[in-house]
Amino acid sequence: MEKKQLALEVIERLREAYPESVCTLEYDDAWKLLVSVRLAAQCTDARVNVVVQELYKVYPTKEALAEAKVEDIERIVHPCGLGNSKARDISACMKMLVHEMNGRVPDTMEELLKLPGVGRKSANLVLGDVFGKPAIVTDTHCIRLSNRIGLVHQVKEPQKVEKELWKIVPPEEGNMLCHRMVEHGREVCTARTHPYCDRCVLSDICEKNL
Repeated sequence: MEKKQLALEVIERLREAYPESVCTLEYDDAWKLLVSVRLAAQCTDARVNVVVQELYKVYPTKEALAEAKVEDIERIVHPCGLGNSKARDISACMKMLVHEMNGRVPDTMEELLKLPGVGRKSANLVLGDVFGKPAIVTDTHCIRLSNRIGLVHQVKEPQKVEKELWKIVPPEEGNMLCHRMVEHGREVCTARTHPYCDRCVLSDICEKNL
């Protein structure tokens, strides 16, 4: 099966298996997604969702976060790990949004990448989930599944995986495909145990099984 055909089949099967997939980071404003995705590095989304509730009780607006001391932010976000670097990035990011971008979260990759602590993965998540633009979020699940299934071959660098997937995934499908890969990666095609191929909707087309 050619890669484009394989990609379309994967998209269709995962859509049927996970029709309601969404981003598991909880947010109600674009700037809050930026905060959460920075905290999510090497941390579970579930923990991030708990920690940000406390963060927003103290700093309910991006303006408040921009004015907060880094050490005060760190005191709240330290359960997410890497507290000092995450707090510094969140502080600097909110300052740039407030003072240089008129409080507006940008809607282009170029502008998003100017924000402290925002890489391509974070930027793609914002573009896809907030602005409904074509996006491919190459998190660990996406990278692992893409290699196992055969959408890419021995490619582990996120930006290279993204580039390869853009060649075979229709632009309008990329964002939801990645959300569904996260769900499938957590429930079936797991990393820390043997994948549950016996209950995988992709088992007969997955390169790992061929």
